[in-house]
Amino acid sequence: FQYLKRFDQKCDLDTFWYEARSVEGSPAECLQLLLLHCGIEDPSWAELRNFAWFLNVQLRDCEASVFCNPDFVGDALKGF
Repeated sequence: FQYLKRFDQKCDLDTFWYEARSVEGSPAECLQLLLLHCGIEDPSWAELRNFAWFLNVQLRDCEASVFCNPDFVGDALKGF
């Protein structure tokens, strides 16, 4: 949710890191963003869950990758 929210606000995601246990927005806002970005017109709860799970895995791996660390790559891969 934190990434999707900042993506919609056109924030620089290259320097953002997920903050565990931090709460932002409301459950309704979270659901709205998931529905907007999941890519399915009328998703089931299972499809929303799978989308959120997949996105979390990908973003966690991205944060753990040295190639996505702006301190390591500088601006060579900006927006990657």
